[in-house]
Amino acid sequence: MITKKIAVISILLVMLWFSGTAGYQLIEGWDFLDAVYMTAISLTTVGFKEVHPLSQQGKIFTIFLITLGVGLFFYAVGSIAEGLIEGHIRGLIGRRRMQKKISKLEKHYIVCGYGRLGKVICSELKVRRQPLVVIDNKQSSVQKAEKNGLLWILGDATVDEVLINAGIKRAKGLISVLNTDAANIYITISAKFLNQGLTIVTRAENENAEKKMFQVGATKVISPYKIGASRMALAVLKPTLTEFLDLASHSVGFDLDIEQIEIGPGSELDGKALKDISLRERTGVMVIAIKERGKEMSLQLRPDKPLKAGDIIVALGSRGGIRKVLEMAGQKPLELEEI
Repeated sequence: MITKKIAVISILLVMLWFSGTAGYQLIEGWDFLDAVYMTAISLTTVGFKEVHPLSQQGKIFTIFLITLGVGLFFYAVGSIAEGLIEGHIRGLIGRRRMQKKISKLEKHYIVCGYGRLGKVICSELKVRRQPLVVIDNKQSSVQKAEKNGLLWILGDATVDEVLINAGIKRAKGLISVLNTDAANIYITISAKFLNQGLTIVTRAENENAEKKMFQVGATKVISPYKIGASRMALAVLKPTLTEFLDLASHSVGFDLDIEQIEIGPGSELDGKALKDISLRERTGVMVIAIKERGKEMSLQLRPDKPLKAGDIIVALGSRGGIRKVLEMAGQKPLELEEI
């Protein structure tokens, strides 16, 4: 808005300047340089002496030129001030509305950094209907986040107050993908201190930083270059397997999903063995891995071993089938709604 007003003011000033120059040339018969000079001292009201004695018509023309010049000056000052104040108030109201929405979130995810990785991460979370908040210290980045329909906070994610404003104490997980390992380590320390039960996934560039991140509380540390290189090698060696994994984990257009499901206490699956619940026959979903509480994940499934509350099963099947299994496990399948 303020840019448009400045453009209008600039056009009016140029028109006034040309009008003054042409007027002195026509009324007084002066040459171009004298006409431009007289227009300049009249519009700026510096009080210099006239270039040449003015005729009666020239004096009247100068009065109108000075009046218009002063009026344009006050209009310009008022318009710019109004635009700045209006923009400041609009920004303040926008931030308050954003903060009010964030204050209502629970079990949401916080993404620190809205660069190339951050955009992809937010897109994945948004597709799966997961509530999230973006933190970035660049105005251009949060504007892009807002344009994409995301909640955002403009600030430094390494500052505790910024994390608190993002609802870190009510959050389910935090993903830190800032450009430096030092910043990601610092955020991990702060986040873990503010919320002990938080799942923290962070980016690492080198192995030393990766070890430190685990030491200070990171749940998972990802090296984009290492994973990218492994996926590229796998795509060459086992293209069909790579295609299947992409389809299972990222597909939206196909009725196929892979999901981790935690067994809830007292649920239909709690205390039951896989062979007794006939999961595949009832839902069409296949269990491909089980992670018992406090143990490593196992791909060697024992159909006769009972599932216990807190165990996590990795299930593959249609979205409808996954939804049924989530309900049987005592979970709310809101994130699997059709989009």
